[in-house]
Amino acid sequence: MPQNEHMERHRKLHGRRMDHDERMRKREARKVHKVSEYAQKVKGLKAKLFNKKRHAEKIQMKKTIKMHEEKQSKISKEPDVPEGAIPAYLMDREGQANGKALSNMIKQKRKEKAGKWNVPLPKVQAMGEDEVMKIMRTGKRRKKAWKRMITKHTYVGEGFTRKPPKFERFIRPMALRSKSAHVTHPELKATFSLPIIGVKKNPNSPLFTQLGVITKGTIIEVNVSELGLVTTGGKVIWGKYAQVTNNPENDGCINAVLLV
Repeated sequence: MPQNEHMERHRKLHGRRMDHDERMRKREARKVHKVSEYAQKVKGLKAKLFNKKRHAEKIQMKKTIKMHEEKQSKISKEPDVPEGAIPAYLMDREGQANGKALSNMIKQKRKEKAGKWNVPLPKVQAMGEDEVMKIMRTGKRRKKAWKRMITKHTYVGEGFTRKPPKFERFIRPMALRSKSAHVTHPELKATFSLPIIGVKKNPNSPLFTQLGVITKGTIIEVNVSELGLVTTGGKVIWGKYAQVTNNPENDGCINAVLLV
């Protein structure tokens, strides 16, 4: 193995930290402050090069924003030549047509990516890590405190295999693992017990989403194939999103409302 590939090898063998995405997000958020500090301190030729690079970035950013603006853009078109004479005040006018900058499909995809749904519970009470996770002390004298036990319901997936207990940082107890949810269809006014496919978004933290923690307000994906729902094209819908409406750790089960 080449000397410079030890980090890639370690990543392939053991994966990334559980909070890697959150750390990267925070680092990206702090980046603007570091750039600002550097811009104030830098002098001479380095300042010229830095300002040139920053100027190019700003131009590119403005172009991107302009391209993604949803306001109506006016597209000039060739004027239609009408039959017969036209008034003098219409002769110099250019034909204009209003066109959308983005198609409906792109808007829909972007909305899905941003995770915006019309949900039954738009606001939920925030939950901190100290409420969801319990510190587990390990070691001969119980001085190490890097392990955490999840105290809420979780979903871990079908082919889940635990890490060796010595190296497992986040412990998800078997008693609190859920495989199905009681999902209510708002239009049919009926409740079904459906298997869970995955946790789409936990509003409290990206880390909880990654760990599959299910709390009140969490968006989960459920298997609705047995309901017989079909698309306009006639295809059977396999998975749909639902929002959890109860506190599963209090009730011992997951109650959710289907997002239609």
